[in-house]
Amino acid sequence: MFAQINPVAFKLFGLEIRWYALIIVSGIVIAGWLATRESKKMGYKDDDIVDFMLWALPLSIVGARLYYVLFEWSYYSQHPSEILNIRNGGLAIYGGLITGALVTYFFTRSRYYSMWKFLDIATPGVIIAQAIGRWGNFTNHEAFGGDTTRRFLESLHLPNVIIDNMKIEGIYRQPTFLYESVWNVIGFILLMVLRRKKDLFRQGEVALSYVMWYSFGRFFVEGMRTDSLYLFGNIRVSQALSALLFVGAIIMMIYRRKVVKPSLYNIRGVR
Repeated sequence: MFAQINPVAFKLFGLEIRWYALIIVSGIVIAGWLATRESKKMGYKDDDIVDFMLWALPLSIVGARLYYVLFEWSYYSQHPSEILNIRNGGLAIYGGLITGALVTYFFTRSRYYSMWKFLDIATPGVIIAQAIGRWGNFTNHEAFGGDTTRRFLESLHLPNVIIDNMKIEGIYRQPTFLYESVWNVIGFILLMVLRRKKDLFRQGEVALSYVMWYSFGRFFVEGMRTDSLYLFGNIRVSQALSALLFVGAIIMMIYRRKVVKPSLYNIRGVR
């Protein structure tokens, strides 16, 4: 049997540094590296990605936290000192994605770039960062699903370190963090492979495909979780938003193909 993972990785000058933070930062670094590498192939400069990330990263973290706090206001209104405490989690991915999309819109407008082309560059890095980030939830023992049995977890051929750490408060839980992480890894591989297929995607469709893939998987994973944010009492916020995003991305892709007629996606193209 493995011991429960300590959420605290180490202490630095008395400050607890959590695995959650280290894993999130690792995902961000990898996303930035991927975007920088791909941006060169699309005719952008390194400074473009760096400048974008200087705005997008802090604002997306703020957006992710604000989204979570707003839907948990009944708690945070009574504990305002906890609003800025993100070491224990509490970053809503959808809040970060919405904020990141808004930053992309204004950033690309300010530089007269194509927003869709910029999103196509960024989204493969985003989805792999999400896959990595879910392991931060694992080390924090959060974002888990309903009750299950050790036998079921063993039937998934999971390593003992995962099985043992899914025993939370004396009960084995569904590893929903893992389901979403695996879904995102598969999505990342598909995007990286399919976007190189000649004449398959048009500009913006890598990003829209990401939205469809992620929202489809998140809809089902969210239905298994025990810590969902709710709207109007019994509507899971992330499920409702996932459904809207999935349908919206399909409509947008059809509309752009029939009306806008964007140019073909070309990874070796230039501005």
